[in-house]
Amino acid sequence: MFKVFVIAWLIFCSALTLAKNHRSAAERMAFIRENPCPETGQRRGACPGWEVDHIQALCAGGADHRSNMQWLTVAEHRAKTRQDVRICRVLRLQPS
Repeated sequence: MFKVFVIAWLIFCSALTLAKNHRSAAERMAFIRENPCPETGQRRGACPGWEVDHIQALCAGGADHRSNMQWLTVAEHRAKTRQDVRICRVLRLQPS
């Protein structure tokens, strides 16, 4: 049982590391400068109720580039993330 937990933990940590390596704070900030917050109209700072989303998920081959980003409400972002996770899970299971 402990062995299974350790393996699962290592896989989880590897996935987090890969996800972090594919995200660019500079690209996110460039997106926000070009596309101000829909709620406040500001180009920096908090954007209450809105989140930046990757149109095509990174795990599905989407680029971490401002051209692949959009504003979504928190509720829309949660729903889309659930859908993206399902798609990426299927993609991971397909043979290379």
